[in-house]
Amino acid sequence: MPSQRLNVSRLESLQALWTPAPVLEEACEMYTRAANMFKIAKNWSEVNGLQSKHDSATSFVDAGNAYKKADPQGKADEILETLISFMISYIFQGRFTIAAKHHITIAEIYEAELVDIEKAIAHYEQAADYYKGEESNSSANKCLLKVAAYAAQLEQYQKAIEIYEQVGTNTMDNPLLKYSAKEYFFKAALCHFIVDELNAKLALEKYEEMFPAFTDSRECKLLKKLLEAHEEQNSEAYTEAVKEFDSISRLDQWLTTMLLRIKKSIQGEGDGDLK
Repeated sequence: MPSQRLNVSRLESLQALWTPAPVLEEACEMYTRAANMFKIAKNWSEVNGLQSKHDSATSFVDAGNAYKKADPQGKADEILETLISFMISYIFQGRFTIAAKHHITIAEIYEAELVDIEKAIAHYEQAADYYKGEESNSSANKCLLKVAAYAAQLEQYQKAIEIYEQVGTNTMDNPLLKYSAKEYFFKAALCHFIVDELNAKLALEKYEEMFPAFTDSRECKLLKKLLEAHEEQNSEAYTEAVKEFDSISRLDQWLTTMLLRIKKSIQGEGDGDLK
């Protein structure tokens, strides 16, 4: 790639000067062209070097993707350093929506590559805050729901409950989103249930009062069956109610985990399953 390396050298010389906008734009375009050529050759480390010098949103995304394709485990620290530097620059520019996207990318790296859920949660929370500040409530809710799901997995049930209730309350009056509210109240009730059966009963009553449509939902009916089975310490009735629900609406891993935690509190269940 001799011509591309020549262009990179020219760009580095330009960056040493306080350049006017047209020259800076030309530099940005040349970095992008050079990066594209390196990507064609699958020379990912060269792409990283190029795009780390330029703080445009497009180059940021490309650089992050290139790092992930190279050696995700080995490059994790470099990825985070690059993303954080871009993120800080956007915060200073007041471009909080882009900064929020950076936080999400960092959170995803902590999820998939570093398996550090606590740090992933922190970045999803920060992304949600930035989206809220920009009134991008739908994007904020998506981040918050990730936080709630992980919080519950880490047994931080009160945190999960507060988020599920908040998002459920925000969506139940929206004609386009109210269908999802029942899911959030259902998940909040399950978190209550794990902590205490009485808490779950009181929460269920509150959700029905707040959102009458919840009463006729399959989720609400399941909760009532589970509460009854739990009160009677009837593990068979509990399992049967779950199987009936699962036959129509397949349980995902999160719901399966929460339902198993509740079932284990039935006397004599120990490490039982849902079958």
